Amino acid sequence: MTTLPRAPLGRTGMQISRVGFGSWALGGGDWVSSWGPQDDELSIAAIRHAVESGVDWIDTAAVYGLGHAEQVVRRALAPYSEAERPLVFTKGGMVWDPQNRRAGSKRRGEDSVLRRQVDESLARLGVERIDLYFVHWPSDDVPLEQYWQTLVDLRAEGKLRAIGLSNHDVEAVARAEAIAHVDAVQPPFSAIQSEAAESLLPWCSEHGTGAVVYSPMGSGLLTGAFSRERVASLPEDDWRRRSPAFTERLEQNLATGDAIAAVAARHGVSQAAAAVAWTLGFPGVTGAIVGARTPEHVDGWIAAASLELDPEDYARIPGPTPGTR
Repeated sequence: MTTLPRAPLGRTGMQISRVGFGSWALGGGDWVSSWGPQDDELSIAAIRHAVESGVDWIDTAAVYGLGHAEQVVRRALAPYSEAERPLVFTKGGMVWDPQNRRAGSKRRGEDSVLRRQVDESLARLGVERIDLYFVHWPSDDVPLEQYWQTLVDLRAEGKLRAIGLSNHDVEAVARAEAIAHVDAVQPPFSAIQSEAAESLLPWCSEHGTGAVVYSPMGSGLLTGAFSRERVASLPEDDWRRRSPAFTERLEQNLATGDAIAAVAARHGVSQAAAAVAWTLGFPGVTGAIVGARTPEHVDGWIAAASLELDPEDYARIPGPTPGTR
């Protein structure tokens, strides 16, 4: 197995590779936030290739494929012993209608909902304890203080090793911190969605909270694989067809991708790897969640774990630079 550069995940005692495997697309087609159809055997091959390449954590969520991605992760990790397997991070608090897979999920945070979902994720993943569990989105039905206390209690009960908040702003994270330490956060972060650099990432640095950022490649826009024609050809069930990043902001985002391509050429790496490395240079970022649907996709970005961009690189790419707020 290859070894990649690692970083401490806040104060959890866990050390993680600078890149982790993101499983959103492995949920497959036929659900509201799908990336289109996906072959499970290819998904399993991609996960195992990432692990053999040095990736030591996998990010998933109950809602990805409405439970399916977690099941795929379990199958992929079956050959590994408890000591050998990568860490598994997952998320809950999204409740879907099993009779209507295309309906939007509801953001729920009641104690009974989160406890049930933790038990269901444990069963689907086939683990005795989840290494890091996030509330996926702010709840629409109960205050943050209530659902955060549920996670605190579940951590104390031993079902969760560490707990965090995904898609929560710095004010919400600070409210949770007043109750019990926030082990980690999971914000979107890329050269085309960089708001986390303004306050959330500096807050993490100051409070010993890990940050594992998602969509560092802009959901594919920063990899060099997209054009207006490619967007138009996406499957009808691919959520990106409806995203503003792929519609009204497409030209601007592709231009940012071109700037990243020039930086990638300077370092002799893929554009995807340079896009991911851009996020890893910011103080507060522990690691980046990077999606892959095939082993070849993993090969396209794995170099990011060892790539350090310099000030000249950041100056070429629109957006913030490390150390500025």
